[in-house]
Amino acid sequence: MNRPVRIALTKGRLEKDTVDLLEKIGFDCTAVREKGRRLILPVPDGNLEAVLAKANDVITYVEHGVCDMGVVGKDTIMEMKGKFFELVDLGFGRCKFALATKKGNDFYSGYGIKTIATKYPNVARSFFEKKGMDTEIIKIEGSVELAPLLGLADGIVDIVETGTTLRENGLEVIENVADISARLIVNTVSLKMRQAEIERLVKLIESNIN
Repeated sequence: MNRPVRIALTKGRLEKDTVDLLEKIGFDCTAVREKGRRLILPVPDGNLEAVLAKANDVITYVEHGVCDMGVVGKDTIMEMKGKFFELVDLGFGRCKFALATKKGNDFYSGYGIKTIATKYPNVARSFFEKKGMDTEIIKIEGSVELAPLLGLADGIVDIVETGTTLRENGLEVIENVADISARLIVNTVSLKMRQAEIERLVKLIESNIN
């Protein structure tokens, strides 16, 4: 295979943190930093090609082999799943999935079916199935905090960083669901076909993680 190793980066903060890491390794990421509107950019001294994409698409591109590697949040991995190897916890982009309710709401009391609003139905469903709880999961695209305030849901499962938005809307975390951070994922075939190149990059990354 003649092309460089192709790595899909999640646009936004994870993209910036990944570029910082690649520069720490010693790679020249000038083209990525000065990308303009380009979406495929060279990192020549690393024999890499960076592809900028949304989080869900990073997984799609890696799973289908058009990108060899990807950097994506554990939240997206948990929600989408997929066939690929998750090799390294990169340590940045840290936050958590949490279950939150209106303050003073005794969520676990009673025997009725609880209604949960979330942008991550698969994560929420898996969490409550492990508890043996019957729930109705409602998918929300926007501000999920609205659902309990409007009486649509008993609680929400969402990503929490500082908790400020929850507090300002009268909600509180009652249980952590899972810790989240950026992960390095690799296509299953690429790991076999380009093993030496990928393992070299993985070792460089691991030795430069704070």
